[in-house]
Amino acid sequence: MIDSTPSESSRPIPTPDSGGALPRQLTLVQGTALNMIDMVGIGPFVVLPLVIKTLGGPLFLWAWVLGAVVSLIDAFVWAELGAAFPQAGGSYNFLKISYGERRWGRLLSFLYVWQTLIQAPLVVASGAIGFAQYASYLVPLSEWQHRVVSGGVVLLIIALLYRKIDSVGRIGLVMWGAVLLTLGWIIVGGLTHIRVPLSETFGAMGSLSGGLLAAGLGQASVKTIYCYLGYYNICHLGGEIQRPARNIPASMFISVVGIALLYLLMNISVVSVVPWRQAQESTFIVSTFVETIYGSGAARLATVLVLVVAFSSLFAVLLGYSRVPYAAAVDGQFFRIFARLHPTRQFPYVSLLFLGGLGFVFSLLFRLGDVITAILAMRIVVQFVGQAVGLLLLHRRRGRRAADFPFRMPLYPLPVLLAIGVWLFIFYSTGWAFMRSGLIVMALGVVAFLLSTRFRKEWPFAKTDVPSVS
Repeated sequence: MIDSTPSESSRPIPTPDSGGALPRQLTLVQGTALNMIDMVGIGPFVVLPLVIKTLGGPLFLWAWVLGAVVSLIDAFVWAELGAAFPQAGGSYNFLKISYGERRWGRLLSFLYVWQTLIQAPLVVASGAIGFAQYASYLVPLSEWQHRVVSGGVVLLIIALLYRKIDSVGRIGLVMWGAVLLTLGWIIVGGLTHIRVPLSETFGAMGSLSGGLLAAGLGQASVKTIYCYLGYYNICHLGGEIQRPARNIPASMFISVVGIALLYLLMNISVVSVVPWRQAQESTFIVSTFVETIYGSGAARLATVLVLVVAFSSLFAVLLGYSRVPYAAAVDGQFFRIFARLHPTRQFPYVSLLFLGGLGFVFSLLFRLGDVITAILAMRIVVQFVGQAVGLLLLHRRRGRRAADFPFRMPLYPLPVLLAIGVWLFIFYSTGWAFMRSGLIVMALGVVAFLLSTRFRKEWPFAKTDVPSVS
């Protein structure tokens, strides 16, 4: 239930060097729009054939269902934490507060920022690279031209985000409209031009076996869950949301349910026109789908819309992540320069330029490959499992008072325990190579934390707990 009493904290977080604050100007509609455009990027259009191939037929729909269920369960964890601590940086603050601000919370929050410095530019780069690959349907691109397009996309996004948050919110609404238009066209077009009976698709879904659930479904769900990530983007912007105790939970649940319906309808629509055996081999599945129905001219238009959707997602991704190093710097746990707000436009411009700049460099250096799986493996242990365990610890210390938790999930602690179990299953499903890479990044983060705290003589090397000073 949501308790929107006047006692909720709506004050922005002051910055130590500017004397300013992040203004609370994003509405529920704008926050939901930013969530949704974060969730729907190039991912679902690239991943759809991969999921079909992994499961070998119409059973692929179960992977999208599981992705939605995982996201919805996890959203309860984010909702409680987001409503209780509506601050810039999202997970950084959740981990710090849940595990104790002077001891283990410092380590966990540092690890999250450490991972963000690596994964956020990789997420931006992967989206930009995917954008360039999909654009090759319109114009064949050489390898160096791919890099020019992907790098140019990142630079354009940085330019669009270099402005006040209210302007960003309005841009987000326009992009949201493009997302809904694209998915709506695919859904309506497919369901009004059915060539493969829907009974075949739904009939095959009933043949799911236990062995498939333990193997192929887990691997396929790694890809689909990636396409749902972003429902929590509003938590990273917690210091800029109006009425956060109400709007943060509402935005996430609306986003998850809305996108789940759109994804399922889109997938059903595509395989009702393009047989799954053909769809699983398609590099440009949406373009192939539209070309089958309306011809090559319409397919080119559909490709342009897919590119607009991909661009919109990168816009929301970089916006949310740019608040993470800022929040850590305001807290004195990261370089002070990242705490700076733009003197007139009031946004963390140093953080934006740093992450965007790294994303630009990565977009020139890397290929798409297995980036999706690597990104997910890197995030699960610290961010998703770490937050869920942290919420249990927080309730153990504070209880479940309405004053501390304006939003309270039903059936607590069942959703939290389910979230932990499912995330560990997904982590295992990424495979040993990606599990190992994620753990190595964590280990390097621990080393960096210990070196930093030893230099500053803070916990665990301080004899007494002294608040961090930048």
